[in-house]
Amino acid sequence: MPVAPLTLAGIERAARDQLPPEIWDFVEGGSGSERTMAANREMFGRYAFRPRALVDVSICAPAVELLGSTLQLPVGIAPMAYHRLVHPDGETATARAAGKAGALLVAGIFASRTLEEIAAAATGPLWLQLYWLRRRDALAALVERAEAAGFAALLLTVDAPRIGRRLRDLRNGFAVPPEIRAVNLDPALMAASHRAGQGSSGIAEHAREQFDPSLTWSDLAWLRERTRLPLVLKGVLTAEDARLAAEHGVDAVVVSNHGGRQLDGALPALAALPEVVDALPPHLPALLDGGVRGGADIAVALALGARAVLVGRPAFWGLATGGEAGLTRVLDLLRDELEHTMALLGRPALADLDRTALAPWPR
Repeated sequence: MPVAPLTLAGIERAARDQLPPEIWDFVEGGSGSERTMAANREMFGRYAFRPRALVDVSICAPAVELLGSTLQLPVGIAPMAYHRLVHPDGETATARAAGKAGALLVAGIFASRTLEEIAAAATGPLWLQLYWLRRRDALAALVERAEAAGFAALLLTVDAPRIGRRLRDLRNGFAVPPEIRAVNLDPALMAASHRAGQGSSGIAEHAREQFDPSLTWSDLAWLRERTRLPLVLKGVLTAEDARLAAEHGVDAVVVSNHGGRQLDGALPALAALPEVVDALPPHLPALLDGGVRGGADIAVALALGARAVLVGRPAFWGLATGGEAGLTRVLDLLRDELEHTMALLGRPALADLDRTALAPWPR
């Protein structure tokens, strides 16, 4: 019998073999020279663990409380569009796998399954991600549907007033295939995403047409007035913005550079995490998104102050290689590797993971 992949890198290789090249580039690519995308990964290698001995690690407990929900694993599936690009079941398979693992799912505004279908498939916490559209009526309608369907929070992506220069998509003339749709929005609003010519990207054209680049902190009040759900901001990389988020009543922030898909040359997410955590009041959690590829990476992020992490591309690798079962394999690997790291580090509870668990990697 063939041996199942033992690491996320093995699942990544299998996914690359499975997906058409233009879909792989859309999933995997970053912006510009992809320097920030690469740096997201490289930052984890700058830390060494400081293991403690003679600690009872017979039970390692990776559960965490986050905005009123209990996660059995301090991991969420990052918001990504069009899960059906990589598997026919799309977001419903993602929801089932996340629920089985006790992980969070952040469904994307451009999901290829309806909010109601995703909610029906879910057994764990669900958040809805939003971009700030010029059509505020469309935004308000989505918020109302999410609340009615039982979503537990809204996550607003704030680092995309325009889409980064994703050169792989431009070279491929990438557009969303006509059979894959963002089914929660008016087709007329999404039409540009299905059109692209040589040297252009349907994703970029759609964003240019529909995203509102005039969004400011004062606009958050409009969203707050339309929902009782907690509000999370994704795309915070500085202490200045962390303090402003707290001042404007945000309930959590995600330290993220959009997986290296927006401003190339932006700080790696892990490098920005400590200053954001230090600028937030103790009650306001920070999550980390960017570059997590194993349980040891999760441990590093939690030790630097993250309450949980989000994983994006690895979720698509799992879906591409087996739908729900493939993503379950990804989440099981992350759980096993995290518990293994906690045990050998002598930190059997997540509360034990703090900055004393880390040291700079010797140069």
